[in-house]
Parts: sequence; structure tokens; C-alpha cells
Amino acid sequence: MSSATPRETVSSTTPEAPAADRAYQHVKAGLLDGSYPDGELLSEGEVAGALQMSRTPVREAFLRLQTEGFLRLYPKRGALVVPVTAPEARAVVEARLALESFAIDKLAAQGPDAMTAVGDELAAHPACDTAELSDADMHEADRAFHATLVAAAGNSVVADLYNALRDKQMRITATARTHTARPRITHQHAQLAAALRDGDADLAKARLREHLLGTVRAFGIAGGPYLDPDSEL
Repeated sequence: MSSATPRETVSSTTPEAPAADRAYQHVKAGLLDGSYPDGELLSEGEVAGALQMSRTPVREAFLRLQTEGFLRLYPKRGALVVPVTAPEARAVVEARLALESFAIDKLAAQGPDAMTAVGDELAAHPACDTAELSDADMHEADRAFHATLVAAAGNSVVADLYNALRDKQMRITATARTHTARPRITHQHAQLAAALRDGDADLAKARLREHLLGTVRAFGIAGGPYLDPDSEL
């Protein structure tokens, strides 16, 4: 069973919050940053001990996370971290490609100045140079980089749809990414930012597709006809 302690990334995990909420945020943070990896069996007692609370609020948190699809409970044994499946990973990344490509097209329609401004902002983003970040902070920086691109398009509905994918994105990122992949990932972020800065929407979308394809390939699965159309020719 896991005794890993996730980093404290969720501000609502405070002593003043209800115990069940604190347990929920604590465990969820560990699921999203990879502290609690796929296939791990979590113990109510270990989590309760780490948070200095009884098992009852931890049990409530486990039930909530089971409803959200993160855990599968086994009475008297613990809670299994449900692995991210290959079809789930591909589906989430396909949705990301669609939404982020829309954002690039929307920026292009606004003119080269809009694209250049966003490109400059993204080029200075920590996700383009994560050498000083922990792995967990790197995952968050990656998510924030792409969320910034989507938000810049100025479509609140698309931004909300993208943000709704946040938890799934974080889990997939933590599952697929290794420390040794940082140079490739940061280079791809920089390439995408440069294409936007240069006002080249087609190149920016090509860079985006290449970057997202690398995420699904990290699972050892094919991108499929949408993410990797050239492979189907």
C-alpha cells in the first residue's frame, strides 16, 4: 500500500476545512501529481494518519473519488487507483487538439498582432524552461501553458470546456511524463510559442499536433487517424 505524501498544491486543504474535504483534496492532489500512481492500493489508515484524522472522513473522500472514477474501493483492503487506459488518454488528447487548434484559428482571425502578443507571453512561460521545477510543478506548468493559449482566444465556452478536462489532463500528464522527457517537451512548447509569435497559424497547429501526439505515444499507443493522420495514409 502507498504511504506517499502528495505535495500540498490545493489551497482548500487547510485545518479549517471539514475533515472529509481535507482528505478529498489531499488524496486528489496525490492522484493528479502522480504521488499515488496507477494501480496503487491506498489505505484509509495511512491517509488518516498522515492527516491526523479518523478514518471516517477518509472513507467519505474515497467514496467521492470512486464516484469521479479515480478510485475503486475494496472493502477491508483499501482503494485501488484506477489506471488511465489507452482509449481514455487518446480521447482526452484528441479533445485538447480540437480545442487548442480552435484557439489558434481564432487568434489568427484576430490578426498577426494578437498572435504575436500570445506568442511572446507563451515564450516567457515557465513551461518553456522547467529546469528549476519539480516534476509535479512541471505538470502544472504544462497545463497552465496550454490553458493560457485557450483563454487567449476569448471564447468563454471553449475555455470552460478546456478547464473541465483539467483533472484528466493532469493525471495523463503525470502518468505519461518522465523527467527525461523535459528537454523534448520544453522545446516543443518553445516551438509552438515561436510559431504564434511569427503569426504562422498553420505551423503553430502542426507544432501543437506533434506535441500532443508525443503524449499518447508515451503510453505506447498509436495516435489514431485524428492525432496522426499521416500514419493512416
